[in-house]
Amino acid sequence: MTVRMNKLAILAAAISAAFIATAASAEEFTVGAHMPLTGNLARAGAGFNEGIQAAVDVFNRTNGKHKIKMAVIDDESAPAKAVAAVEKLASEHAVAVIGGYGSNIIGPASDASNRLNLTYITAGGVNDDLTKRGYKTFFRINNTRGYEIAVETLVKEANAKSVSIVYSTKEATTDLAKDLEKSLGAKGVKVSMHAFDPAITDFKPIINKVKLQDKPDVLFMSGYENDYVGIIRAAKVLKPQVKLIVGTWSLAVSKMASDFPDLMPGVVGTALLPYPVEYKTAEGKQFAETYKKMFNKDVDYLAQFGYVKATLLFEAIARAADKGTLKKGGLPEELRKTNRETLIGKVTFDANGDNPNFQHRMGQHQNGKIAIVSPASEATAPLKYPAVPW
Repeated sequence: MTVRMNKLAILAAAISAAFIATAASAEEFTVGAHMPLTGNLARAGAGFNEGIQAAVDVFNRTNGKHKIKMAVIDDESAPAKAVAAVEKLASEHAVAVIGGYGSNIIGPASDASNRLNLTYITAGGVNDDLTKRGYKTFFRINNTRGYEIAVETLVKEANAKSVSIVYSTKEATTDLAKDLEKSLGAKGVKVSMHAFDPAITDFKPIINKVKLQDKPDVLFMSGYENDYVGIIRAAKVLKPQVKLIVGTWSLAVSKMASDFPDLMPGVVGTALLPYPVEYKTAEGKQFAETYKKMFNKDVDYLAQFGYVKATLLFEAIARAADKGTLKKGGLPEELRKTNRETLIGKVTFDANGDNPNFQHRMGQHQNGKIAIVSPASEATAPLKYPAVPW
């Protein structure tokens, strides 16, 4: 018995020593990120950042050989501060950068990253020009076409005959608006266009035109969080005879429902998953459990985007480190080899760093929850139509 106990003790000590040695030898890599954590787009930045932090936790617990340390800088939605953030992260020896929110921010930030030969990955910039620069260091997991298809499908399934598009003159919002004008028009939908300066705060003149001149079935907003709030508030006052109010990014999220409960009922925006969500895959369940434990709330799609882009980057860092190519500039090549199912569907990267597989869905605010309502084949609840917040 004593001999057996001694052998077990020796074995346990050996296992413990091996574990300690492995942990001690785990190489830690710093990854930088710039996000709007304050200001008008802070909800989106916080959602992305929470998903990234969950990805760090999962990776560090499960990889076994490598560790990730995040360095996150608030860019305040200012291009100059985003560029300064990238430069600071490079000086602190970050091996890659996860970028921010808004194509007008991501453009100059990824310019700086490319100049510094830093790999840059994002889910917050959909302007087509971003992938036309020929950068080998730039990657994104979503794009304008994925949003465009989602809106086209919704309009078709709702059998809407006319759409008024109210859009910000920023790059990504203008691109989406004009692409939809062409694609919906080609399908026989009557489209009216109304551009607005990003600095505008009073949307009543535009909504009055929509009410008196356009009289559309659908009011589509191509803008950002504060734009949505201003447009819907103006619509609640003037009450145009529309049947549905639709937007895209950062609209069909739980934070908008909790912050603006009077504005969101019936409103539709892009969403890859309902809220609350129930994952069926092992990866999804692990992510949801980790996120819930870390932030004491359920996942929404912004956090999911943050998790996916970070996870794909971390996996590529680990592979490049194992091959000895990470410190030789081999990360972009390794990331380009990505080919797997993720929580947003299949992700691969083409020669320009774009994900050609990206497709979005549309979610509707219904009774404090978000239901996937389009495409119909993937809906978790029927589309409420007509449905407006007044």
